[in-house]
Amino acid sequence: MPKRMPNIVIFAIDSIRRDHMSCYGYPRLTTPYMDQLAAKGTLFENAFSAYIPTTPAYSSMLTGADVINTQMPSLRPKGPLPKQLLTMPELLRKDGYNTTCVGFGGEFYRGFNKYLNFEGWCSYEDRPARKAENMNEVTIPELERLSRSKKPFMLFLRHMDPHAPYLPPAPYDTMFYSKDPCAKGNKSMKPVFAFKPFADFLASWMPPGITDKDYVIAQYDGELAYMDACIQRLITRMEELGIMDDTLIVITGDHGETLYDHDCYFDHHGLYEPTLVVPLIYYWPGKVPQGVRSDAYTLHEDLMPTILDVCGLKRFVKGVKFDGKSNKRFFAEPDQTHRSEFYISECTWMRKQGWRTPIWKFWDAFEPDFHGKPPVELYNLVEDPQELNNLADKEPRVVEMMRARMNKWIKRREHRTGKTSNIMNYELGTDLYIGSIATAKKLQAR
Repeated sequence: MPKRMPNIVIFAIDSIRRDHMSCYGYPRLTTPYMDQLAAKGTLFENAFSAYIPTTPAYSSMLTGADVINTQMPSLRPKGPLPKQLLTMPELLRKDGYNTTCVGFGGEFYRGFNKYLNFEGWCSYEDRPARKAENMNEVTIPELERLSRSKKPFMLFLRHMDPHAPYLPPAPYDTMFYSKDPCAKGNKSMKPVFAFKPFADFLASWMPPGITDKDYVIAQYDGELAYMDACIQRLITRMEELGIMDDTLIVITGDHGETLYDHDCYFDHHGLYEPTLVVPLIYYWPGKVPQGVRSDAYTLHEDLMPTILDVCGLKRFVKGVKFDGKSNKRFFAEPDQTHRSEFYISECTWMRKQGWRTPIWKFWDAFEPDFHGKPPVELYNLVEDPQELNNLADKEPRVVEMMRARMNKWIKRREHRTGKTSNIMNYELGTDLYIGSIATAKKLQAR
């Protein structure tokens, strides 16, 4: 046990897919500093965001509850978080912690002592977007204030850099691409702008006349590299303040990002792997094992019980029940896991739910969507990891088996929580449209 209760710093990054981080094997060196933290800490290979998108993901992170329990299946919630679910800052404040949230302006994610915000949006005309620097400008003074107190602190940081618009400053804007993005003859952006619900939004932050989708992907990667450098700046300040030995650092994301995948261009909808995969890294010198790469499957509801366990704070939350489980044991037993299959859902631009195993992934659509995708999708993740061959018609028995497992889990969770799966209470339609950065910013506001 540390001499005093440890500090907790959570980098809860918006829209970061782990397979574009170099520590997860991406060929571009996008995250050299986070790679170092991963090498000196414990990295989870199979961390997933099961409930898409932002609101359900952060709700599970901060409560240790699944989507049935949080009643938050959609980006646009129908009410506040249930009062009987204690949030991490609420629990920690009872134990004498100072708690600060950076990146959410209101108190939807209730319980923090302090909320700070920063500008995380930018148009093409106003480029570059210095999102992470804007965050540092408000976070570093707060970090200094927190470090002066005798109380331990929790700092929750929502970086927006990998979230569209991707407009990183120099030299990151040309780090992975220095060609002409508007070269004639390249038609890869044609289907992007043909998708009318998103065309105006995407055009508002991309170069006029852009033809090459690889340019946009390179800007996403540039955002990761830029954010990585700014994260190093924050942690350097923590080192200067002498608090690293008493601080657990966690790096994760609310969900991934579809780039040029499955017609879900440069956003985070669809239940395909690019949206579901997120990083998860724990770093605490001398307390978290170094160089571990754990194969355990972990979901957002596991984050809170794991942090409390790693920090030796379980005794303070006796009687509090979490839907998630601590993954601390898998620091030392990286080939073990609590689960290997789980429920998945999305409800913002499409309304679907399904079931994922290490081999199969299935989902049902509640209603037609604006992409015109099939009502049932089934993929063999071993033979078809890119999810290009829908086997729903060819494998009806597998579909029924997966649907039965999903429904059994829903029924069990409804019985245990006394709540119904309220994804049924939404209706999206097919005429959805996001026309501007202002609209996108409003949708994300909490």
